[in-house]
Order: sequence, then C-alpha cells, then structure tokens
Amino acid sequence: MTTKKDIRKQFLEQRLNLDENTATALNAGLLSNIRQLNFSGIRYIHVFLPILEKKEADTWPIIDYIRAEYPAIQWILSRSDMQNGQMTHYLWTANTHLVKNKYGISEPENGEQVSPELADLVFVPMLAFDQNGQRVGYGKGMYDAFLKACRPDVITVGLSLFGPVPAIPDTDPWDIPLQTVVTPDQIYHLQKNK
Repeated sequence: MTTKKDIRKQFLEQRLNLDENTATALNAGLLSNIRQLNFSGIRYIHVFLPILEKKEADTWPIIDYIRAEYPAIQWILSRSDMQNGQMTHYLWTANTHLVKNKYGISEPENGEQVSPELADLVFVPMLAFDQNGQRVGYGKGMYDAFLKACRPDVITVGLSLFGPVPAIPDTDPWDIPLQTVVTPDQIYHLQKNK
C-alpha cells in the first residue's frame, strides 16, 4: 500500500528535480487555469507565499493577476509556529513587512491579526492530491487545523503542479478534503463543501 509518507517523498523529489524551464511552464499553466475561475463575490483570500527553493506552486503571479482583476479583494497571510503547530493570520496590507522564517517561508512580521473565519477562499499548498480531494502536505497537519477553524462555506482551492494520484489510502479523521484543485493541465472540482 502506498502511504502518505511514500507519496510525500515521491512528489517532493519529483518537484525538486524539475528544471527551471519546466517549473516555469507548469506555473504558467497553473496561472492560465486560475484565470478561468470566478473570484467575484470574494472579499478575503487567504494565500500562502511559496517556498521557491522547494519549487512550490508559485502564487506570486496568481496574486498579481487577482489584484489586477479584482482590486477590492483583501488578502490574508499566516505565520506558522512550528513548535505548537498553530497558524496565526494577518491582513496583508501595504504596511505589512514580510520576513523569511527558518524554513524559507515569507511571513508577515506585523499587521492586524484576524480570525480564520474571515477567509472566503483559501489557496492551499500541497505535494499531491487524489480524486476525493484528499491532499498530502508536509505532514504537520497545520492546514487541516486551520481549515477546520474556517467557516463551513469557505472555498478551498488547492494548487498542485501535478495531476492526482489514484488514492491516498491512509487519510486521518481530521483531514479536510479540498473542494477544488487547480493544476497546470486541469481544474478538478472535487467536493461541494467541507
């Protein structure tokens, strides 16, 4: 049986081995499919900033596109406490100062702290996903805890550079399936609500 640990290792390796041209093309495809989504009616988007050294899905072009097309949308960033596995969330404004933590994640150093319930839409990072909306991340469970604290009607959009695996068999009761996953090749609509 292929486990989350196996999938995590396989896809992290696959992503790290992408050459720059391939990674650029995959991110361009991701942005192209993001442009097909309708963000009208969304007031607050929670977004992750990519660890580019780990070749995560590059959210910067996505942010630039949405800011240009939907200027009224406000943004939320999180800061992660790896010791207790908690995320705190802050409005991302012109005055927000970003600093890289020891894991290479750009996080807000200051700003107005907000509740997870403020988010209308969450862009979710991942290493892999399946057709049921289950995802494999880095294994800390922080995003599942965060998504559980969001409103029941929050829209979850995973961003993956690769298509789905057949199944993630060893899911946990606290795993929150995603509603939508955008890849460079396709948009997968997986779940109606959490």
